[in-house]
Amino acid sequence: MAEPAPTIADPPAVIATDVPARLDRLRWSRFHTLVVVALGVTWILDGLEVTLAGSLSGALKDSPSLRFTNTQIGMAGAAYIAGAVLGALFFGWLTDRLGRKKLFTITVLVYLAATAGTAFSWNFWSFVAFRFLTGMGIGGEYTAINATIQELVPARVRGWVDLVINGSFWIGAAIGAVGAIVLLDPAVIDPELGWRLAFFIGAALGLVVLILRQWIPESPRWLISHGRADEAMAIVAAIEARAGVTWSADENLPLTHLRPRAVTPLGEVFRALFVTHRQRALVGLSLMVAQAFFYNAIFFTYALILTDFYHVPSQAIGWFILPFAAGNFLGPLILGRFFDTLGRRTMIAATYALSGLLLTGTGYLFWRDVLTAQQLTLCWSVVFFFASAAASSAYLTVSETFPVEMRALAIAAFYAVGTGAGGVAGPWLFGMLIDTGSRGSVFAGYLLGAVLMLAAAVIAARYAVRAERQPLESVARPLNAADAHSGQ
Repeated sequence: MAEPAPTIADPPAVIATDVPARLDRLRWSRFHTLVVVALGVTWILDGLEVTLAGSLSGALKDSPSLRFTNTQIGMAGAAYIAGAVLGALFFGWLTDRLGRKKLFTITVLVYLAATAGTAFSWNFWSFVAFRFLTGMGIGGEYTAINATIQELVPARVRGWVDLVINGSFWIGAAIGAVGAIVLLDPAVIDPELGWRLAFFIGAALGLVVLILRQWIPESPRWLISHGRADEAMAIVAAIEARAGVTWSADENLPLTHLRPRAVTPLGEVFRALFVTHRQRALVGLSLMVAQAFFYNAIFFTYALILTDFYHVPSQAIGWFILPFAAGNFLGPLILGRFFDTLGRRTMIAATYALSGLLLTGTGYLFWRDVLTAQQLTLCWSVVFFFASAAASSAYLTVSETFPVEMRALAIAAFYAVGTGAGGVAGPWLFGMLIDTGSRGSVFAGYLLGAVLMLAAAVIAARYAVRAERQPLESVARPLNAADAHSGQ
């Protein structure tokens, strides 16, 4: 008699794997350095784009073919952020379904083509369209890259590595600042051509990214959750060989038990996001909204403050960006290790609170007109030493506190809502405040940013997850996790 065929109701097999434990026990190696460099370039590109948009604002206002107003410059910044929001959501969904590696190749191609297209803008609306598409590429990068970082880096240094990579945004800011100094100097090149060439810097870096990423493998954690255990084991073995580690089947490493599946239903994802982990959702949302408003409102309009209130020539803006960028990069680099030692909750609350208080003080001094342009830049460097670590910790929080099957989409959702609320409105609002010519109006905007940061600090102090040095599977149980003794 023939055996009955299995029915669709038969439960999938449970697998027990030590892949996550093997990844977390690795010592730092050249492989991890490659991951940091190849993936960190994403934030360098974003920093380059944002800095160019800010540093070139004066040239865009003076351009014979464009002649932007302050409000239009703010709108162009908002278009870039809006594109990043939609790109994060769309590409984030695809990242969880198709894998990390495929998507961080597609998204950099979108970025590369759009930023090159920006150089050929012929009017306001064409410029806005290209900035929107550039933002889509960068938004998609955020989700794929943050998910990959979390899943490849050992737990004991995950916080510091994530903050440093996110902080590398400011290396791009410095590159953009130097590029603007050279390309907007009338003695070197016609400014009308210079601002167009500036956008090709990003396209050139995008080509470098494509080459570097050929050596980054698919996430083994994503592979095992989709039933591709043999591929995951092969990748982990290759990483161990590069790190000089020999794996033995006799090692007693913790096992993760899963029921692999090709697709996680969106209903299950939403239930985890808004019911099972709703407290974590509150923390992630508050952190993302506050830092998005704080950063995008101030940085997108920083050049306008210098040109309109301090009469700094547009070709000199880059010199003021450099110390600002230095403070922003040094913050995550120096403070990042404390997120793994003193802990997430303590450091997130402290950096958000200090950012809000220092912004209030700097805004007050600006309002009273007691600072020179150089002194204001020094104050911003101090403020953003802490604010950069705070903003990076928001991405760390939303990427490590949700299960692997929904990690990229969770990053996208919080980035989209937070940035949509804080990032799109911020540049537009500050553009209008600067147009009033009133220091008091600008100070009111600074106070709004400070209040958001202080509120986020209170929420983090009470509810942030203590995820330091913990395996991702312990911080957030996979949605397809199975009991260790279950046969189904």
